[in-house]
Amino acid sequence: MADQSTAHAVKAAPRVVLYTRQDCCLCDDARLVLQQHGLTHECVDVDGDPRLREQFGECVPVVEIDGRIRFRGRVEPILLRRLLDGRTEK
Repeated sequence: MADQSTAHAVKAAPRVVLYTRQDCCLCDDARLVLQQHGLTHECVDVDGDPRLREQFGECVPVVEIDGRIRFRGRVEPILLRRLLDGRTEK
């Protein structure tokens, strides 16, 4: 039987959405950083939805974690690690 104090410390994996578009080098970089941090993510092509295309314009990639936009353009690995570490400490 698992210790209850450790059971509360473990959170479910974050829900990660990567807003992207075709032929976007920064989007490829963002995907790689997310994978290197062990994150499974949903990819959404902003050009497939007029509302998203209007919302994000040329500013991709955009990374949303647990419903909050956390990165635009580049995903900074150190900041991503801090965000992920902060999720497990609460």
